[in-house]
Amino acid sequence: MSAGAEQRVVVEDLVGVVTLFSDGSVVRGDESTIFPPGPFPDVPGVHWKDAVYDAARGLKVRLYKPSPAAAAGEAKSNNNKLPVLVYFHGGGYCIGAYDQPMYHSFCQRIAAELPAIVLSVSYRLAPEHRLPAAIDDAATFFSWLRAQAILGAGDGAEPWLAESADFSSTFVAGVSAGANLAHHAVVQIAAGEENALGPLRLAGYVLLSAYFGSVERTAAELDPPSGVSLTVENSDQAWRMALPVGATRDHPLANPFAPGGATLEAVPMPPALVVAPGRDVLRDHVRGYAARLKEMGKVVELAEFPEERHGFSVGTRSKATEELMAILKGFVHEHAALN
Repeated sequence: MSAGAEQRVVVEDLVGVVTLFSDGSVVRGDESTIFPPGPFPDVPGVHWKDAVYDAARGLKVRLYKPSPAAAAGEAKSNNNKLPVLVYFHGGGYCIGAYDQPMYHSFCQRIAAELPAIVLSVSYRLAPEHRLPAAIDDAATFFSWLRAQAILGAGDGAEPWLAESADFSSTFVAGVSAGANLAHHAVVQIAAGEENALGPLRLAGYVLLSAYFGSVERTAAELDPPSGVSLTVENSDQAWRMALPVGATRDHPLANPFAPGGATLEAVPMPPALVVAPGRDVLRDHVRGYAARLKEMGKVVELAEFPEERHGFSVGTRSKATEELMAILKGFVHEHAALN
């Protein structure tokens, strides 16, 4: 073995599928070994296809559109088009993909049951691309979506969006790290840090099992619930691999209320639906997030699921996922531009 090879040691090994070495190289394994086996069946009446929103980085978005029959009889905007829901997948910013079966099936369900045009967005992963790379990708995506809203049915427009999307009723959602990403994307837009969205209007956002952290431990982290799907150790490890080198969990990208961080009081945030599973080491961070926003006078709906685990929203169908879908549907219908 060469001297160089001897010096290449493992720095982090995240659940056996992402290995970071001391020379900065990364080896990825088969993620299917750590995700639920399903089944995650296709949903009848929902069409889908991929489009490229950032050709330079090869980043794609998967579009989901319910058939006219699937959407018949549901509340729509006055132009007879459907709300738009932008969705970011989870995985601690280190694993996951927009086209994995559990995310694919969940987005089909949203498209059919709300109904809505759903846009499932890919983004760059750490540790090859540490934060804020994913935040930058979200900003690029919304620039693309704004351009689509401006184009309407003009040349270069994505036909499904031109035909069916009500951009004045755009929602942003995500699960786990995708929920963290949704929060930061909404803050950037609401604070005016991105270009004005033109005809695109943020009507609300949805955080499912949000991935937040802090240096100070919460009660659920100190005494984890039984049978958790995400451990404190794995959560910490993913943050070490995703945050800028040397950053702690009080970096604003992990802890939106970190000491010395930006304040949200003056930011005109859209209404939020925050979903908190009870059997989740991050539940106190999620509850605290909702509480802090309410203290600021923001419109927040907190939905708690005491017996569910982190990321349950993209699990197999259950009584809890049916209840969640009903809550999500009510939230979208309440805040969509229907008049």
